[in-house]
Amino acid sequence: SVNMTWFKGWTKESKAGNKSGKTLLEAIDAIDPPSRPTDKPLRLPLQDVYKIGGIGTVPVGRVETGIIKAGMVVTFAPSGVSTEVKSVEMHHEQLVEGVPGDNVGFNVKNVSVKEIRRGFVCSDSKNDPAKEAASFQAQVIVLNHPGQIGAGYAPVLDCHTAHIACKFSELVEKIDRRSGKKLEDNPKFIKSGDSAIVKMVPSKPMCVESYTEFP
Repeated sequence: SVNMTWFKGWTKESKAGNKSGKTLLEAIDAIDPPSRPTDKPLRLPLQDVYKIGGIGTVPVGRVETGIIKAGMVVTFAPSGVSTEVKSVEMHHEQLVEGVPGDNVGFNVKNVSVKEIRRGFVCSDSKNDPAKEAASFQAQVIVLNHPGQIGAGYAPVLDCHTAHIACKFSELVEKIDRRSGKKLEDNPKFIKSGDSAIVKMVPSKPMCVESYTEFP
């Protein structure tokens, strides 16, 4: 346009080579799709569990990492129940395997709907299976809270599909919310606008894993 004589187009460097164009749509088309973490161990948080007549127990959820396929022996954390996957489906079509990003339903052998539920995590029994966390450290930011928060506070935590109250057992350190640098060891309390590393203890069995390993 005559109003944008300064604009000569855009260029982008990528592993596949340099790309260039002029329009926003061309720029969107040039975005490299994110790689799917199929090489990591299987992690599939359950969104629901159904009992279907003539088929049996069918857990459903989205594959976050790894792959799921018929014949695999899987374990559900935190309960530790293990079973074999009979089949995997997506949108009523049978799949050879489910990969990260797929919302799948899978039929499992000899497991009742009472044994597994939303919030459990399905993983491969033979490849770094998920386990219950008795406690964990989390980085928290207090966006808006009336008053001060100290040890003993027990908010409800939504982690993957789990929805469980977790107690702040210890305020480990207060940190700068932008840089992440430590400001104070073992603060007595935190308030709105503060960021901290906190040791948390779930009120019920819960599966939590490091974000660096399973983002």
